[in-house]
Amino acid sequence: MPRGREAQRLQTRERLLDAAVAEYRERGMADADLGAIATTAGVARGTFYFHFPTKEHVLLELEEREEARIARELNRFLARPRDLRTSLTETVRLILAMEGRLGRSLFKDVLAVHFSPTRPLTDEWRGHRVIVLVVGMIERARDAGEAEVVVDPYHSAVFFLLGLYAMLAVTSDAKPLRDLAIENYLTTAIRGLEPR
Repeated sequence: MPRGREAQRLQTRERLLDAAVAEYRERGMADADLGAIATTAGVARGTFYFHFPTKEHVLLELEEREEARIARELNRFLARPRDLRTSLTETVRLILAMEGRLGRSLFKDVLAVHFSPTRPLTDEWRGHRVIVLVVGMIERARDAGEAEVVVDPYHSAVFFLLGLYAMLAVTSDAKPLRDLAIENYLTTAIRGLEPR
């Protein structure tokens, strides 16, 4: 457990993150007031930049934390054998729970930063825990005969998650229509993986 200056630094970072998330929820990232964030966190404005070089870095930190949370919950869920539909349905449920925690506007800001052309690129998809877990689901389904043998688990996982994020970003808030769109998306994705 960190002590002294390191503990204080981490506490300041947490206060700034909490204040920034609240400000982003209220105004959106683009219109967020960094002075208000610093004031709420009880620090000088420059302290924000020490911890988060840009407004986008707040969203990257938030995304990392949310991805870790989803991965932990998904790992617990997958501790017992599950079929592909059940596993992907739980993945969707956990991503919708993240959207609920963040709110639609902040969720869309996180997605925008995730898919931003200015985001540092990495070829190492294994660093994305949710992708790794979905790849594993598809590999297990393929090995059990639930998915087509020629299916590429990595590309299938990426296509599934990209499609889900895109659909969530553009569908309306109308609950019955959105639920139906999500169910149809899930069914279509699974049918596309099934053996012929």
